[in-house]
Amino acid sequence: MQDFHRIKRLPPYVFEEVNSLKAKARARGDDIIDFGMGNPDMPTPKHIVDKLVETVGDPRTNRYSASRGIPGLRRAQAAYYERRFGVKLDPDTQVVATLGSKEGFANMAQAITAPGDLILVPNPTYPIHEFGFIISGGSIRHLPVSTDGEFLRHVDRAVRHSIPKPTALVLNFPANPTAEVAGLDFYSEIVTYAKRHDLILLSDIAYAEIYYDGNPPPSLLQVPGAMDISVEFSSLSKTYAMPGWRIGFAVGNERLIAALARVKSYLDYGAFTPVQVAAAAALNGPQDCVGEIRNIYQSRRDCLVDSLERAGWPIPSPAATMFTWAPLPPAYEALGSLEFSKLLLEKAHVAVSPGIGFGEYGEGFVRIALVENEQRIRQAARNIKKFLSEPADSMHNVIPITLSRSHTT
Repeated sequence: MQDFHRIKRLPPYVFEEVNSLKAKARARGDDIIDFGMGNPDMPTPKHIVDKLVETVGDPRTNRYSASRGIPGLRRAQAAYYERRFGVKLDPDTQVVATLGSKEGFANMAQAITAPGDLILVPNPTYPIHEFGFIISGGSIRHLPVSTDGEFLRHVDRAVRHSIPKPTALVLNFPANPTAEVAGLDFYSEIVTYAKRHDLILLSDIAYAEIYYDGNPPPSLLQVPGAMDISVEFSSLSKTYAMPGWRIGFAVGNERLIAALARVKSYLDYGAFTPVQVAAAAALNGPQDCVGEIRNIYQSRRDCLVDSLERAGWPIPSPAATMFTWAPLPPAYEALGSLEFSKLLLEKAHVAVSPGIGFGEYGEGFVRIALVENEQRIRQAARNIKKFLSEPADSMHNVIPITLSRSHTT
């Protein structure tokens, strides 16, 4: 029996080889230091958990919830946007609560994509930015990701030379996996161009609160006129260490938000009501915990960058996100990111994500997630230093293979 049409459009899971090797190593009893998945390891702040426990005891909260999100949660997100970005939102028409930003993005793709529509997507990027549209029947044109004038030149070239004309442009800053940060000048140029060429803008700011050195990233919606053509997606997963709670948001243009809400109304009844109430408590309550979480990531970033430099693998220090985007050591560049990741796991017991899993322009890099404490980071660096001290050509003879990518976090 042949694969179904949509399944055939989804490539093999490029991370599966590393995950399989990781599982086998752990089964042998190896201590794997795992920087692979962006899965926050810190506890959710106590006042948020307490609100969940308090609410779940009320039997009325066991009933179906609201697909768009309960009113109190939508009001809390609107208040956050006004407080953080100075952007005013109508919680009834411009805010939808989603089951994490990933679900919101995928269902927005379902809402706005006709078969054959062309979508412009940065590369490398978080896989749902691409595959949400592919699952919906769209086609993708990749643009090398950057935050300078070169990116807009790539957009313009794609608009002028693509048939059919692109209908939407995806943005993701602070970027997963590259950790690049965009400023308002960049967004202003993009909005001006998109309005001129009738492009929908879809902006993912899941890492807007994980920034360092006192430079908070802006929102696309701060740009005058952006609300006319844009939707922005965010998440509580990283901000409040709530990844398993699956709470995110889509906010922006009323027509686009209404389309998303209509699709969601057929697919889900929203998150469990106590989870939504606790999420509202996170947004409305004390925000010291956000700074504390950010400071932990910054300390880990500094520890990782310093430790790897001492180990003989200098990497850039990211300005935001919970990731570092590390070029392969020169001696291993020819091996490629997937085979290097496998070798690092085998020889150093350190797991990372191969850059090729985030798109063709991710080759030559690995993504390192800041999800281990500083003691474990230093141990990883010691393992890597020993690994790098051995001649590269003496390492296990791996056979390079080429795979496409799929979903990761």
